[in-house]
Amino acid sequence: MAGDKYLYNNSGVVTEKASIQSSAGAGDAGKIPALDSAGRLDSSMMPTGMGAETFILVAFENLAAGDFVNIFDDSGTIKVRKADASGGVAKKADGYVLAAATTGNNATIYYGNLNNQKSGLTGGATYYLSGSTPGGVTTTAPSTAAYIVQKLGKAKSATELLTEIEDPIVLA
Repeated sequence: MAGDKYLYNNSGVVTEKASIQSSAGAGDAGKIPALDSAGRLDSSMMPTGMGAETFILVAFENLAAGDFVNIFDDSGTIKVRKADASGGVAKKADGYVLAAATTGNNATIYYGNLNNQKSGLTGGATYYLSGSTPGGVTTTAPSTAAYIVQKLGKAKSATELLTEIEDPIVLA
């Protein structure tokens, strides 16, 4: 969706120009930004170190929006897969994705902040990494030997998890 337009002086000629919703870098210098459908600036418009903390890795498997993920070494290539409490520390949660990604394609990994791609959460409840649904969350910490207990955060609403990923504890 294009943003509002504005008028500017183009060498003495009043010219209409559209604002932008995301930035491709230096080529967009001097352009006027527009807010997105949520009323926010796109993270590509923020200075380095501002906005969501993200990095991009290749998806080892299909990932759904909202999945908690594990970063691992796949024969010398760093990739990302669904985190899983039944997989022990080797599959602990390192972050989450806000957009689906298919096997072999890039996935943007977030850590900290707000995972707003969940559903069925209970506001105020604490959530842990699931041992039965890879990439999922549960309000009941796993209790099976060799599984991990990893607190992921607290629900702000039915669809938002305030994410503060803690170190996992291995169950004996």
